[in-house]
Amino acid sequence: HSFQVDFTDDDNSSTLAGGPVTGVYRLRQFHFHWGSSDDKGSEHTIAGTKFPCELHLVHWNTKYPNFGEAASKPDGLAVVGVFLKIGAANPRLQKVLDALDDIKSKGRQTTFANFDPKTLLPTSLDFWTYEGSLTTPPLLESVMWIVLKEPISVSPAQMAKFRSLLFTPEGESPCSMVDNFRPPQPLKGRKVRASFK
Repeated sequence: HSFQVDFTDDDNSSTLAGGPVTGVYRLRQFHFHWGSSDDKGSEHTIAGTKFPCELHLVHWNTKYPNFGEAASKPDGLAVVGVFLKIGAANPRLQKVLDALDDIKSKGRQTTFANFDPKTLLPTSLDFWTYEGSLTTPPLLESVMWIVLKEPISVSPAQMAKFRSLLFTPEGESPCSMVDNFRPPQPLKGRKVRASFK
């Protein structure tokens, strides 16, 4: 459904603590969702506004032995969501985009080292939070969502790089990887809280 950058369960380089979570959560992977046009692609909205792309940094609760064990627990996961809006080219995002040439088609992998995912966060860490689910199957209800208020920028050329990826393996008729997002879902009684007034 996307490309993702994976971290090992014992990688202590990037953790999440405080805010709406209790304990320490470790980064397992990050990935993006995007649309075929700039008016859709994000899985969350702000006052009905959609963004062309949304970054998800998926963390797991270290009180469990590993990501697999944590994923099904009610307090097992915390996902930080970051909106991308069209603007200036984002040099911090460019290292990720440069690696996409090596994984253009389905099933491809490459090494991606010496990257600090914190560089993808905006200046302000104001957020909305709610208890929800993963946005891809099996849609486990185990996620504390932390959706940052401030977007980061992405240029039209950088968005084109996301859209150059393929859902299909090499040798098959190419099918562009676009619209790989789940539409916003009803709140169904969930409370959304903000870290700001």
